[in-house]
Amino acid sequence: MFDNTPIKDYNMLAQMLDGLLTGEDDNISNLSNASALLNSFLTDVNWVGFYTMKNGQLQLGPFQGLPACVQIPVGKGVCGTAVNEQKTMVVDDVHQFPGHIACDAKSQSEIVVPILKDGEIFGVLDIDAPIKSRFTTEDQTGIEQFVKVLEKHLY
Repeated sequence: MFDNTPIKDYNMLAQMLDGLLTGEDDNISNLSNASALLNSFLTDVNWVGFYTMKNGQLQLGPFQGLPACVQIPVGKGVCGTAVNEQKTMVVDDVHQFPGHIACDAKSQSEIVVPILKDGEIFGVLDIDAPIKSRFTTEDQTGIEQFVKVLEKHLY
């Protein structure tokens, strides 16, 4: 089913995610498979993962990539800002983002999409890239679509 061919067809990727998660009711398993799926099919990325809300801050969840920051306060860094503003953040150059939290020195750009469950912030999907301006409007739309599918499978 999966041949690791990089794709830009986000509709297909969303359908693959839906099929992969259907019938599974464990959030850790679903987040793990979602990060692996994205990491396998997106090009020019070096970190794909999730932070979930725990005790009022973001807590590291399943991911693909180098070890990462374990806790991020709401309002801090790109992830915490996405939660605070409850909107997708696309950063073309992370070194120009005030308060950027550098977990991997190779990261140059980033996209963070808030994840909602029952109208509340569940966490974020965070994707880093080792090149500047990696994430286009098409990527943002597609990754937000991916998150909408994921949200249907959260328990």
